[in-house]
Amino acid sequence: MASTSTSLIPLRGHGRKASFSSSPPKTALKRALRFSFSSRSSVVICVKSSRGAVKYNEVVVDEEMDKIRRLQNGSDVRGVALEGEKGRTVDLTPPAVEAIAESFGEWIIKALEKERGRPVEDVTVSLGKDPRISGASLSVAVFAGLARAGCLTFDMGLATTPACFMSTLLPPFAYDASIMMTASHLPYTRNGLKFFTKKGGLTSPEVEEICDKAARKYANRLTKESTLNSPPKKVDFMRAYAKHLRDIIKERVNHPIHYDTPLKGFQIIVNAGNGSGGFFTWDVLDQLGADTFGSLHLNPDGMFPNHIPNPEDKTAMALTRAAVLENTADLGIVFDTDVDRSGVVDNNGNPINGDKLIALMSAVVLKEHPGTTIVTDARTSMELTRFITDRGGHHCLYRVGYRNVIDKGVHLNQDGVETHLMMETSGHGALKENYFLDDGAYMVVKIIIEMVRMRLEGSDEGIGSLIKDLEEPLESIELRMNIISEPKYAKARGREVIEAFRSYIEEGQLKGWKLDACGDCWVSEGCLVDSNDSPAAIDAHMYRAKVSNKKNEEIGWVHIRQSIHNPNIAINMQSSVPGCCQLMTKVFRDKFLLASGMDKILDFSQVDKYAKLGKMG
Repeated sequence: MASTSTSLIPLRGHGRKASFSSSPPKTALKRALRFSFSSRSSVVICVKSSRGAVKYNEVVVDEEMDKIRRLQNGSDVRGVALEGEKGRTVDLTPPAVEAIAESFGEWIIKALEKERGRPVEDVTVSLGKDPRISGASLSVAVFAGLARAGCLTFDMGLATTPACFMSTLLPPFAYDASIMMTASHLPYTRNGLKFFTKKGGLTSPEVEEICDKAARKYANRLTKESTLNSPPKKVDFMRAYAKHLRDIIKERVNHPIHYDTPLKGFQIIVNAGNGSGGFFTWDVLDQLGADTFGSLHLNPDGMFPNHIPNPEDKTAMALTRAAVLENTADLGIVFDTDVDRSGVVDNNGNPINGDKLIALMSAVVLKEHPGTTIVTDARTSMELTRFITDRGGHHCLYRVGYRNVIDKGVHLNQDGVETHLMMETSGHGALKENYFLDDGAYMVVKIIIEMVRMRLEGSDEGIGSLIKDLEEPLESIELRMNIISEPKYAKARGREVIEAFRSYIEEGQLKGWKLDACGDCWVSEGCLVDSNDSPAAIDAHMYRAKVSNKKNEEIGWVHIRQSIHNPNIAINMQSSVPGCCQLMTKVFRDKFLLASGMDKILDFSQVDKYAKLGKMG
């Protein structure tokens, strides 16, 4: 038997151990060896044989692998791509992106081989990106990784997230898969990846599997440099996608006088926030006859100099409102960076986002599909539920997270529950008729079609009239509690707090508080758990509790959830009774946080301040 000796070789790159506990396989070699190393370095173990120096195996400590694993952000990958954020170091590097892209390419090939029952060749993958300035270097890494996996690559250039998915469906493109490079509304220093197949966006468990494989590739690759030997083929898919949207508007409006220009006579303001949404002005609205004078921030600029491209951003909505009023426009549109979300402003300057946007889309969809179920995240108001049910619809409250909400709609349809609309309060919304895709441009297309139809029917009220009877909650507040813990323990600590909250309610220690449920949609235990035969995996812990007074009258609700992005816990509250949010906050602080001892691992200063003052100013 050949004799062996070992040597320790440090790898380039440093990093703290991440919060996800994961270890490489415990091979016989690793079990036989005992070694020590600095907490700021990684090692590779090489074995020398008497027959010659041969690299037998590479075993890398968790630190290198966790650099990739901690980039997972639910069903996406996100990280810091540029210096400039205080307290944050760059972690979404070209080598990391290359490893992830290679693993995605391998995952696609394996999935297609399983689906077709034979080996596959010439697997095609497209890449689109928003205008972030880190996009150029990271694109090279994506293409290099996909090529290493054996995929044919296509460069869509500046694109939107929905367009990337549609590139897997619309002929003559119909790629096997697509990647969108974006970090949505986050600062210019961030970037990320979203993954699509012809079936839709990948799930959190699928992205976790890809990142786990990528972590092993990254950790065991001595040279962490991206090289691209063969450039991708450049394609102009956005032209085809814009035509797709134009055709939908023309066909469904079916204007009796000017079919090809159904938006003639309408003025529509677009605020693209210097993201990818400018195309909607030039290639959709203008082509259909709309007057888009007064539109804002259409030119892509990866530094986002004017405001955050986000329909929830107050500055974005205020600027759009002012432009609508100044130009007496019929509609204002606000897109986020990658156009998978949108918000609108009606002709009276009223911002429509959050619950209002869900109500508007519900009104449109319920006209077309009476009695349909509408899925939202569990932070929506009791007033929205009444709005939907008053129109004959059914309202399913579910987990926070746009992927959770959309997937719930898919599963309900599979279980025989007709579900045509799925929307999160953030503005992510998907329709059954549009492949269950969260597409901010398609949402706006639906609203525009309804606006034109109303005008043809003789109404000049504008789309805001569709939600004029939507009441708003009297009180609404969101509070945050930071988890006091090392990053690697924060996720477990957060879960501990949230599960303790659940236990306190179930044990009756919070009088009048009860975990919410949605029986018709098989959702129980605080709108978190599926009670049907095929429950979806839980990616983050959260519960909604309805709160009743001594007369057993529901007066409000509390929703507590663990953040996927940061080491904190968010608490949302709403009530129809004056002072009730402050009262619920006091009960939450005194009867739960202090009574359970959870205050020891949380910075709950926001909770304490609101409990004392009833305001956050």
